[in-house]
Amino acid sequence: MRKILMGCLALAVPFGVMPIAASAQEAPISPTAPSAQGDLSVTIYNGDVALVQDVRQLDLANGRVRQSFPDVSAQIRPETVSLTVPDAAIVEQNFDFDLLSPSSLMEKAVGETITLIRTNPATGAETRERAKVLAVNGGVVLDIGGRIEVLRDDGLPVRAVFDKVPESLRARPTLSVTLASTRAGTRPATLSYLSSGLGWSADYVALFDDKSDKLDVQGWITLTNTSGTTFTNARTLLVAGDVGSADDGNSYMPSPRRGTRMTPGTETAGREQLGDFYLYPLAERTTIADKQTKQVSFLDAKGVAASTGYRFENGWLGSSGDSRSAQSVLRFANSGAAGLGDALPAGTVRVYIRDARGQPQFTGENRIEHTPQGSGIALPTGDAFDVKVQPTVVARTKLGDQRWRTQMRYRLTNARSRAVTVELVQGGLDWSDTRVTEENRKSERRDAGSAVWQVPVPANGEAVVTATFDTRY
Repeated sequence: MRKILMGCLALAVPFGVMPIAASAQEAPISPTAPSAQGDLSVTIYNGDVALVQDVRQLDLANGRVRQSFPDVSAQIRPETVSLTVPDAAIVEQNFDFDLLSPSSLMEKAVGETITLIRTNPATGAETRERAKVLAVNGGVVLDIGGRIEVLRDDGLPVRAVFDKVPESLRARPTLSVTLASTRAGTRPATLSYLSSGLGWSADYVALFDDKSDKLDVQGWITLTNTSGTTFTNARTLLVAGDVGSADDGNSYMPSPRRGTRMTPGTETAGREQLGDFYLYPLAERTTIADKQTKQVSFLDAKGVAASTGYRFENGWLGSSGDSRSAQSVLRFANSGAAGLGDALPAGTVRVYIRDARGQPQFTGENRIEHTPQGSGIALPTGDAFDVKVQPTVVARTKLGDQRWRTQMRYRLTNARSRAVTVELVQGGLDWSDTRVTEENRKSERRDAGSAVWQVPVPANGEAVVTATFDTRY
């Protein structure tokens, strides 16, 4: 039924044809009119929230006056609105979000009389009839001179002409405020509010030189505006970090996924902070158009120290009849000594390596979280073609008293023409309940749940790691 209604309205109210008379109290705002925004500042946070601050010059009369603020965000949070006007107090505020459209115009016309214009396809002659709109429920029901008709989508050219725009419909999202002004005259009004529909993310392009073990990193900020409003010539400030929200208690928190590993750094970045968050101001004012994605560069680092390696993590009692690929891992640090020297907002790192012809080729991507300066980053970029690991449960023996002895063997192979080192991880352990009783290579216990070996594997060769674990299960 919704499709029928929209089809009828497409015929009844064609864009650019419908003449509309203004209401007596307030003239409609043209969708193509210049923005009514003033001196605009937009602060965009992670997590779909932005702070808009708009300073407009108002010419107010003395006494109680109604003032409209068009061109606010269509996703404004009205409860967060703050308005400061010298020598005036706020009596009431309303947010008019019922926007002018063919369907809303027809729905508001229920009970009103409109003019239907029909065109004869053969002769081009037009006929006009006055019709009362009875209902708009999955279709338009009309009373035309005592006969009841349904406006059908039958392909015949029909236009609907409305006498006026209902006061409740706005061409653009508008905040209406009733003020008690103590004097007449022009003065600045500072409007601020929170809004959804404005977001940003960081994206990184990393070009790795595997001959010199150097990395060039470019950082891009991607702005996205789905708020329903264009923000014109705005000072724009981006805040990296997760701000608290009253809805946090009801949000679903996904479990940590395997991927990028980060060793937290302890260096203070040389950029401005706001509390516990880092600020990334855009160098110049910019227009953030509705339904637009905009990219701005914020990082360009050359010759960052980096290296590649391999990682393989085996689940507890994981055993495979076939060898499995190790992960390819790019390792670097964002410390000053390494050449990067900046706090990195969360985003996706896309890695490229030059081929034999010198052309950069994409080799994989992964996500980093908010990363303090001085951190070590291990970024998995894909599965290795030539480096494989085959984990095998050799034996399981019950020791009595609910304890078991498990013998594991890990066969690592390398088909590359140069030696590699594989970080081999046995997961699923319990620090308080697991003992490594035998191993042919010394392991490291980085956390309660895993044992880690750094295993060198020769070029075109293999290596074997064996270990025995005593556990409760």
